[in-house]
Amino acid sequence: MTYLECAAARASGSLPASWCARQAPGAEAWVAVAMESDGKGAYVLSNLAEVVERILSFLPTKALLRAACVCRLWRECARRLLRTQQSIAWVSALEPGPSDSHSLVRALAEELENVHVLPRTVLYIADAETFIGYEECHRQKRARKRNSKETAIALEKLLPKRCQVLGLVAPGIVVTPMGSSSNRPKEIEDGEAGFALLFPKIDGVKIHTFHFFKVFDESKLTEAGLKNNPELRVVLLFVYNSWKPGANRFLNQIINPLNEKSIILAGGYVESLTSLTSENNTEAGDSHGVVGLAFSGPQLQSAAVLLDQDVIDERTVEAAMQRLKAANIPEHNTIGFMFACVGRGYQYYKTKRNLEADAFRKFFPNVPLFGFFGHGEIGCDRIVTGNFILRECNDIKDDLLHGYTTVMTLIHLGLTKANQV
Repeated sequence: MTYLECAAARASGSLPASWCARQAPGAEAWVAVAMESDGKGAYVLSNLAEVVERILSFLPTKALLRAACVCRLWRECARRLLRTQQSIAWVSALEPGPSDSHSLVRALAEELENVHVLPRTVLYIADAETFIGYEECHRQKRARKRNSKETAIALEKLLPKRCQVLGLVAPGIVVTPMGSSSNRPKEIEDGEAGFALLFPKIDGVKIHTFHFFKVFDESKLTEAGLKNNPELRVVLLFVYNSWKPGANRFLNQIINPLNEKSIILAGGYVESLTSLTSENNTEAGDSHGVVGLAFSGPQLQSAAVLLDQDVIDERTVEAAMQRLKAANIPEHNTIGFMFACVGRGYQYYKTKRNLEADAFRKFFPNVPLFGFFGHGEIGCDRIVTGNFILRECNDIKDDLLHGYTTVMTLIHLGLTKANQV
């Protein structure tokens, strides 16, 4: 328990001063606190839900779940608090980790002790060079100590068993450092980096993973909730093993039926798929395929812009950000995604680093930005909000597949439970 947590608890008269010098590793420690309290304090801890709930609200989620084991009252208070934790959290890794593990594993293990969210869906993306290991990359042959399968398993073991986990690796990473959504996002084109987005259960929003590989027919879109779903708003698509024969044809079979003005499609070509906990199919890794996240719900709002090959300097990048700003997507409880070509970045902009991420931050200073540099981009200019949806007015479909471009996307997940209260 931190000093602030102790201070709040002591202010309520429910904790003895001696507790401030202790740690609370498990439910047994919480029971000890109740037993050590005087008669009045013990009564408060056992009977006054308002006080207990106020104390527990200072705890990170893992500590909150341990505290819920103390008694029925504390369990009910913990459940109410968990229902209010509907904001996205994330873990960032920006520095090299141990030689036998990726830095994202270490960062996730540390930060999961501190987050105020119970993840139901997790999207993690890491750099391919250090996550996969050279001997597993189709373009490299040198040996590495790391093993991508072992690293992926280590990450998955840190997360709740019922959590959907989608893991990918790409040539470069776009990530906002932890601590605040207003931190400056970074384009990391070389070196070890990664992030994990932690999505809790959100009222009115459904997030689910999907996966297509080898053989495809449109009936699978319906099974995955991507067709005949009137509440579908956003689909993030990621193509892996795109260098294998037939990959582009396979992708077109999937996105053509989804190319509707009422759905935001965005994503790109990654190096490989590393985690998908909803499946245990070893054949998928040997084939080309498409994975992703689908976001459904009436409160969702989203917009995307394409920075094409005519966007070549700071002025034209900011003009694209102005188009995204004009969509008027609410910025609270919103995340940004940047899917860029490996051919862009500082070399494309004449050695000026972080240009696109900085332009995004200029127009959206309180929206965290995540993404990657990949081998191709998926998306177009499109807006989907509660009050306005661009719809098809003719039979012409948008061109969604690109190269040497960047796709910027905003996804607003609606008001959080706490804000609604």
